[in-house]
Amino acid sequence: MPLELSSPLQRWRLLLCDPAEAACGALSADAQAADAALDWLYGRDDDRASRGERSAGLGPSALTTPDWINTIHRLFPKEVIERLERDAVERFGIDEVVTNLDVLERIEPSESLLRAVLHTKHLMNPDVLAAARKLVAEVVRRIMEKLATEVRQAFSGTRDRRRLSRMKIARNFDFKRTIVRNLHRYDPARQRLYLDTPIFNSRTRRHTESWDIILLIDQSGSMVDSVIHSAVMAACLWQLPGMRTRLVAFDTAVVDLTADVSDPVELLMKVQLGGGTDIAQAVAYAQSLIANPGKSIVVLVSDFYEGGSASELVRRVKALVEGGTKVLGLAALDAQAAPAYDREMAARLVQEGAQVGAMTPGQLAGWLAEKVQG
Repeated sequence: MPLELSSPLQRWRLLLCDPAEAACGALSADAQAADAALDWLYGRDDDRASRGERSAGLGPSALTTPDWINTIHRLFPKEVIERLERDAVERFGIDEVVTNLDVLERIEPSESLLRAVLHTKHLMNPDVLAAARKLVAEVVRRIMEKLATEVRQAFSGTRDRRRLSRMKIARNFDFKRTIVRNLHRYDPARQRLYLDTPIFNSRTRRHTESWDIILLIDQSGSMVDSVIHSAVMAACLWQLPGMRTRLVAFDTAVVDLTADVSDPVELLMKVQLGGGTDIAQAVAYAQSLIANPGKSIVVLVSDFYEGGSASELVRRVKALVEGGTKVLGLAALDAQAAPAYDREMAARLVQEGAQVGAMTPGQLAGWLAEKVQG
C-alpha cells in the first residue's frame, strides 16, 4: 500500500524538509524512505532553495537507480509515480535503467534490478527492452534453479518405512532404524556408535488423480516480489505429473496467463504492475475454472485490500470452501515472507474456511504437497 501519513505534522515535515523537524517532529521509517527518494531525485536540482536543503537520514547516496524505482513504487500512488519517473527521465536525464542500453548491458543481474525492470518496462524502447529481457531471464534462471529443487523434494512422495531403498540420499535416511540395526557396534570405551548398515526408506507417490492448482496473483505495485516468485512457482508446478496449473493475474481486470506459465520470463514481461484491485472478480474467475472441487486448490496471492465489493469477495471464498475447494490466501510469497496486508479482510476469509498466511516459495511447495498427497 502507498505511504500513509496520519499526522498533518508529518506531511509538513516532508514538504518543508529538515529545517521543520524541530517543529514537526521526526519522520516515520516509511516517511524517511520517501524523503530520501525525493531527495535522490530533486536534490539534483540547482535551485534547492525552492525545497530547502535536504539531508534525510537514509541519504541519497544510499539509493541506486533500481532501489529508487522500487522505493517509489512501494510508497507512492500511481499518479505520483508517473510524475517522478517522468521528471527523472525528462528533467534530470536519469536513464541508467530506462533508456541507456550500455548501462543495462553492463549491470549485474539481481532481484532488485528485476523489480525495477518490471516497474519501468513500459518506458523502454525496443532495444533496451530486449536487453532487459536478458536480465530478467538470468535472474529468473537463478530463482528457478533453487526453487525447482525445493518443489521436487516436496513432491517426491512420503517415506514408506515398510520398504527399503537403494537410493542412499539424505532425505530417505531412517535415523531410528539405523541406530537400532547398529547398536551392536557401540564402543562404550570411546562412547561412539560405528555405523555398518545405514537404513534408507523408499518413497511412495500417493496422488493418482490430477489436481487443479489455480494461482490468483494480485499485480498491484506492492506485490512485485510475490508476482515474481508466483511466476517461477507456477513454472515449477507445471512440470510436475498430475498437476494442472493455471496462473491468473488481476487488478481491476483479470488476465489468464496460463498459456505462458511454462515460460516465466515471457509471463513476467506481460504483467502490468499497478492499478486498482478487484479481488472478488478474480475469485469469480477461479470459480468458473473449477470442474472437480475436491481436487482443486485456489492460491490467492494478495494484500487483501479489496477495491471492489468486500462482501462479494467473502461470499465467493465461502462458496469455494463449502464446495470442497481448498483456498489458501498468501499475503506474501517471497524469500522474506514479510507481509503488509489488510488483517481485517484476512480474518473474515479465515472465518469462512480459507487458510491465510505468508510463505516462502519452498513452504508453499510443502503445503501444496501435503494437501495433494495427504
